[in-house]
Amino acid sequence: MTTNATGTSEKFDAKGRSAARMAAVQSLYELDMVEGDADPVLRSFIEKRWTVTVEGEDGDDLGEAEFHDPDKTFLIALVRGVIEHKTALDDMLSGALGPNWTVPRLEVLLRAVMRAGAFELSHCPQIPAKVIINEYMDVANAFFNGGEPKMVNGVLDKLAHVLRDGRMD
Repeated sequence: MTTNATGTSEKFDAKGRSAARMAAVQSLYELDMVEGDADPVLRSFIEKRWTVTVEGEDGDDLGEAEFHDPDKTFLIALVRGVIEHKTALDDMLSGALGPNWTVPRLEVLLRAVMRAGAFELSHCPQIPAKVIINEYMDVANAFFNGGEPKMVNGVLDKLAHVLRDGRMD
């Protein structure tokens, strides 16, 4: 098993990467809000048990639903990569946003989604662009009900065409 530019293995667990993307966006959101050090935030996500208590229609506790654990190596690589390359990522995003938008104007969580997606498109060539775009649209759909997922799709698609020479697979 070999490792790639993000320090992750070539053999991977897709559900673990999806969970890592969700945790990375949440971590980046927290870091953007409090401007703290990444390590304590990452530690809290890595040590967190990914469960939620499920209640029945009558309010009875039905137990815990477990979620897939995030790929910890991938999570760390995403968060640290976005932090390290934030200025370059923001420049890329500025070029892909419409004329009435700037990166600072984006809602904090939307900005975190786009930065993470831009980082993967620019630094993870082994992951197909269409996978990255779909994954971050799913993340956006988990948090937003309006046009934000479409905006994520449009901006990341535009970046993919530039960064990947139009290759989406």
